[in-house]
Amino acid sequence: MRSIWNGAISFGLVSIPIKLVNATESRSVSFRQIHAEDGGRIRYRKVCELDGEEVSQAEIGKAYEDADGTMIPITDDDLASLPLPTAKTIEIVAFVPAGEIDPLQMDAAYYLSASGVPAAKPYTLLREALKRSDKVAVAKYALRGRERLGMLRVVDDVIAMHGLLWPDEIRAPEGVAPETPVAIREAELDLADALMATLGEVDITTLHDDYREAVEQMIAAKAEGGEGVAPPEPEAEGGGRVIDLMAALESSVRAAKEARGEGGVAEVTELAPRKTSSRTPKETGARKSTAKTAAKKTAAPARKSTSKAGAGGKAATAKSTSKSAAKSTAKSTAKSTAKKAAAKKTTAKKATPRKRSA
Repeated sequence: MRSIWNGAISFGLVSIPIKLVNATESRSVSFRQIHAEDGGRIRYRKVCELDGEEVSQAEIGKAYEDADGTMIPITDDDLASLPLPTAKTIEIVAFVPAGEIDPLQMDAAYYLSASGVPAAKPYTLLREALKRSDKVAVAKYALRGRERLGMLRVVDDVIAMHGLLWPDEIRAPEGVAPETPVAIREAELDLADALMATLGEVDITTLHDDYREAVEQMIAAKAEGGEGVAPPEPEAEGGGRVIDLMAALESSVRAAKEARGEGGVAEVTELAPRKTSSRTPKETGARKSTAKTAAKKTAAPARKSTSKAGAGGKAATAKSTSKSAAKSTAKSTAKSTAKKAAAKKTTAKKATPRKRSA
């Protein structure tokens, strides 16, 4: 890969000669502007507004436009004479956890290549130190006529640098968030969680630009004398815009499951119980009725069995009680009769007069 900048990393008193290489490239399809009537190329010419003459690149210089429109010429020598310590140096100023870097600050990405054999040892030292510390290096460097902020991190066995925007270049998100108060129900959050879980994770290396592929196919078809690709068939109308958030979430979960081959109905069973329900009264009544019927069918044999067991138990208890009562009554009656008979004999003896002897 061709380097776009040569310099050194300043790591304390250690200097590491490096080359800067672009880490990314644009794959988007580019177009030329043409005259629609005859297909001729539309070209831009750089013309001086004072004399109307076309100016070559060698004759073009730089200038700063003042507030009143005055042009202040700036030469390359003027810029070269500025006391800029980072003109040819990536100066590391701090090491911080990667989480402290706001992704909004991320800009272009570069690979830093060790320049020459002597640079291999200090380059490897910095790379391994970054790995072991689990931190990133914040650095300042100059590129394309201005000083910039950068972040150094390790990618595989290479030190990569992300250009960062300066903090004052990040705009505050004022007036961006919805101003109207919105209440989100627990059931809606549950379905959103279910949708996130269903979509799951993805191997980002498998993602690609579908639009670019379609454009390339269309260009290839037209280059062969065709009419391009056929437009996609319009989707069937779904009866208007979906305004029910719960219905939209449930449909999304169902579609995600079908796309993954899971099928089934979008149900949230493993999440916390919902505090509210979005089902209509008819649906709720039907579900309750079905549940009650199923419960009755399940419980009927048990109740029948319990009834039989209860009846048998009662009968056995009644028989036992009857026998016990009969025995007890018979014994009591016999004892009472015996006592009465004994009492009568005693009374009869006392009542009989004794014979006097002559």
